[in-house]
Amino acid sequence: MIEDLYRFTEGQVEILIRDEQDGEQAPAVKKQVKKVQPCPDGTHIRFYFDHHYFLAVPIDSTIIETETMWSATHSESGLTYTIKKVQVEY
Repeated sequence: MIEDLYRFTEGQVEILIRDEQDGEQAPAVKKQVKKVQPCPDGTHIRFYFDHHYFLAVPIDSTIIETETMWSATHSESGLTYTIKKVQVEY
């Protein structure tokens, strides 16, 4: 499963986190994912942006994915994490 996410380390991605309440949401941000790996206790998947900063997504989330998008909805927290490849414009 983790290996399937390596495709998001190739180029820039757009990251969006929203809650099920549809309240005020943070804007999507564009980042470069440097590596993807499980956290030490195995409860989350970490998307690293550099050596220190990462986004941790609960591993027990419901996943929807395509070749260019990965979305995880965690029922307990009510959060949905979406990572999409950014199309390069020439």
